[in-house]
Amino acid sequence: MPWPEPVVLEGRHASLLPLSHDHHDALVEAASDGNLWELWYTSVPTAEGMRAEIDRRLDLQAKGSMLPFTVLDPDGTPVGMTTYMHIDAVHRRVEIGSTWYARRVQRTGLNTECKLMLLRHAFETLDCIAVEFRTSFFNQPSRRAIERLGAKLDGILRSHQRHGDGTLRDTCVYSIIASEWPAVQSHLAFKLAHRGADKM
Repeated sequence: MPWPEPVVLEGRHASLLPLSHDHHDALVEAASDGNLWELWYTSVPTAEGMRAEIDRRLDLQAKGSMLPFTVLDPDGTPVGMTTYMHIDAVHRRVEIGSTWYARRVQRTGLNTECKLMLLRHAFETLDCIAVEFRTSFFNQPSRRAIERLGAKLDGILRSHQRHGDGTLRDTCVYSIIASEWPAVQSHLAFKLAHRGADKM
């Protein structure tokens, strides 16, 4: 059996379903909310490239290195994508990444709950020893969001890869380790239970 296996994760602010081509049209509409592909320091598929991006993620799933999800809002409308990626089944480590959301749901409780569900599944079901987050040095919104989760900066991989425009990318590597999970879970649950969640 693959590790991790496809799973549905459901919460009050969001749900995560295994990525499917059935979600294509709604994901195109979601990415168009804010023209997210225009952000040079991150990678969000254009309308024309959405089908290829879904193919890419599903191909990586078949190879055992990614488990992609479609993110749904409380009404059940697809509003983005996220994944477990760089899966290390031997050492039980995953990275949560390749995440993007429609502008209308950014900095709401949806992102907080998605991360809470993914972290809970990783630590409590998959028995992970650590969960990583990686982002471009210049992606300040992403860095702040990762830090608000309670992840700690492990270091910066300089000239790690290239941005979509060809410029060199320094990659910030963050992680949460298993011993930190109880405190991180309490922190995120508190945020979701109070109105501050809509600022995350």
